[in-house]
Amino acid sequence: MKTDPNIEDFASSNNPVVRKFNEYLDSHGLRRTTERYAILNRIMGINGHFTIEELQQLIEGDGFRVSRSTVYNTVELLMDARMLRRHVFEGMQAQYERITLPHTHLICTTCGKVKEVRDTNFAAFMNARRFNAFNTDHYSLYVYGTCSTCARKLKRTRQAVKDKDEKNKKR
Repeated sequence: MKTDPNIEDFASSNNPVVRKFNEYLDSHGLRRTTERYAILNRIMGINGHFTIEELQQLIEGDGFRVSRSTVYNTVELLMDARMLRRHVFEGMQAQYERITLPHTHLICTTCGKVKEVRDTNFAAFMNARRFNAFNTDHYSLYVYGTCSTCARKLKRTRQAVKDKDEKNKKR
């Protein structure tokens, strides 16, 4: 694997995310490897959701050769360290995202696009909500429907079928 001096600087940086990962590795007796930091560095540059395959392609695009098992294992470590979250949206392969402020996922059932929205009213409701014998850590809300792009395409398709039917009736 190619060793990038920037990764070594990254691994020893005072960045809070890197510090958290270092603390996790140290507390679990795990080695600090260049591969793990290359994966973490790439993940920190991703805004939104990603699959393992997309992550591996990005890392290899950076000039690093990392096995798929190393990517999977590092992603598992980052989830255990509460730095990443896995989502399995209906009918799709697993996607991952960095843990950020609570948000709602809007999933288009036509094209699979996932959009994140923050709803302060819903967040306030959830933060004020108490459950018997249960302490809330985080929440996740998935809303399934049709995005505006797919809705426009569907409307045009329906209109074209309707126009064709009317044209055929006139014959």
